[in-house]
Amino acid sequence: MSDTLRIGLVSISDRASSGVYEDKGLPALTEWFGAALRSPWQSETRLIPDEQAVIEATLIELCDLAGCHLVLTTGGTGPAPRDVTPEATLAVAHKVMPGFGEQMRQIGLAFVPTAILSRQVGVIRGQSLILNLPGQPKAIRETLEGARNPDGSIRVPGIFAAVPYCIDLIGGPYIETDEAVVKAFRPKSALKPSS
Repeated sequence: MSDTLRIGLVSISDRASSGVYEDKGLPALTEWFGAALRSPWQSETRLIPDEQAVIEATLIELCDLAGCHLVLTTGGTGPAPRDVTPEATLAVAHKVMPGFGEQMRQIGLAFVPTAILSRQVGVIRGQSLILNLPGQPKAIRETLEGARNPDGSIRVPGIFAAVPYCIDLIGGPYIETDEAVVKAFRPKSALKPSS
């Protein structure tokens, strides 16, 4: 099991968690990882309301008890009063990784000017990387993969290119990706020979 990447996927929405509408975040994330990862992985999913205490407890449980190496949240990162995902994430953090939030906004700005309203953060708790993603499936994919030019080349790198090396550095399993979806970047000294 030590080679298996454990991913916590958390969709944060008052209305989806109460059954008012169908959650689209968790299926989008599961589908994306199915296409993007070549190494073994398994997920723990949670659908919860926009309540800071609930979000904090869920993140702690996924990191400390479920042993997730990577935890991705979707939803609750805007300026609305109920958007408290970043506050909850920062409250459980041991280290803040500001580059992830900066890059997520850069990617978003390639598509919409309102990306500056996003307050997404990236943090480390113990040996877990926690990242706040947008709520819409299209925006989730763009954030992970990056903004592409019309010819398919990358215009603004997606955040997932840096995730495998970050997981290496905090003691997690070696992650290999399908480069047609997203190419993981590591320094040459951190590359494992291809099997």
